[in-house]
Amino acid sequence: MDPTGPRTGPPKRVRVTGRALNALVARFPGAWPLARAPMRRFFDGAAAGWNERTGAFGAEHLAPLAAGLLIVKPEPERALDIGTGTGAGALLVAREFPRARVRGVDLSEEMIRRAQSRVGLDPEGRVAFKVADASALPYDDEHFDLVTLLNMPPFFAEIARVLRPGGHAIVSASLGPATPFYTPESVLRRGFERRGMEVAASGSVGAGTYLVARFPG
Repeated sequence: MDPTGPRTGPPKRVRVTGRALNALVARFPGAWPLARAPMRRFFDGAAAGWNERTGAFGAEHLAPLAAGLLIVKPEPERALDIGTGTGAGALLVAREFPRARVRGVDLSEEMIRRAQSRVGLDPEGRVAFKVADASALPYDDEHFDLVTLLNMPPFFAEIARVLRPGGHAIVSASLGPATPFYTPESVLRRGFERRGMEVAASGSVGAGTYLVARFPG
């Protein structure tokens, strides 16, 4: 889910609403059921024309995620992009790690339909998308080597649950603090460290920011 708007920044109403929802998820994840249905309706309605409005597949939009991917070593075998929207982040991961099996999930059925149309029929199933709730991911414990989030609030417990020992998580924001779903670095550090993960890197690229956390192992 990726409401960044034009590169000049999203409208104030969108930024304030997104920031409030992001704080709710990061600090009080138990309150998420109250926001889930309105969030799904919003992104279902916003799916048409999403790529054109946000520049979701543009290099500038993806730059902070791309910078975080440079930190990930060794190359992952399985990767998950949470809040994938129309699939820009997941497809970037698939390009950077051509041997990885990549999954993208999003709450919005309309977003996932558009993401799936970009890969079409994939006999090998290397890249696939499905509707799923980030607070209750439909994957086993320790299933992925890499979890990515672009402009998406983090559910720390679920990220940690599905990551293998030695796995990486990347949280990136295309417009840094101007991104509606932006989590401050201090909150990210605390959230990951409480789950036994260490911060491997953080930084900025243009207006965007990223943080890479890693499980020891």
